Amino acid sequence: FPSATALSVDSSGGTGLNPQQGAPHLRESTMRAPAIDNSRVSAPQRVQQALEALGLPGRVRVFEDGSTHTAQEAADAVGCALGQIVKTLFFMADGRPTMVLAAGDRQVDTALLAPILGVGRKKLKMGTPAEVMEYTGYPVGGVAPVGWPKPVDVVVDDSLKRFEEVWAAAGAPNAVFPAQTGDLVRAINGQWATVTRAAE
Repeated sequence: FPSATALSVDSSGGTGLNPQQGAPHLRESTMRAPAIDNSRVSAPQRVQQALEALGLPGRVRVFEDGSTHTAQEAADAVGCALGQIVKTLFFMADGRPTMVLAAGDRQVDTALLAPILGVGRKKLKMGTPAEVMEYTGYPVGGVAPVGWPKPVDVVVDDSLKRFEEVWAAAGAPNAVFPAQTGDLVRAINGQWATVTRAAE
């Protein structure tokens, strides 16, 4: 496996709850956004700070000589099953930012997702790279499911229940972190739902 460096970051700042009006079929979102000075730390360091603020023990691993940009690359780097890689996907649901967590071996089906969000399928769009950066603070290929600057609706696909431990992107295309699946979903106030199909 490529060599990895574990980040050690001093945690600073508390968490601010800033609930947002949720969709008809979703609980009100209370994903916490830790107060982090983005100008002084790297994206993986921000993820580590967010994990600590949420009480999650995972340590960010940065692969200096490899990529974790795709789910398969991430699975190969950490030596886990493809399904254990969390794909964090960003959607705009009729203008409302929404996070979907899906297993690496599954594909989100917008026909299943749209009704859960209370919007028509045509009103559900993948975020553009600019929108992803604006709302999450991370680049496409490195979007972490923690440390976002604003609260969002969070939907977690049922396929992730197969695994006790998962790995997710940590703010860069060569960084990931591990988490206990249930703990991660609870920490980000995710709602379980069936929104994927098997990857083709």
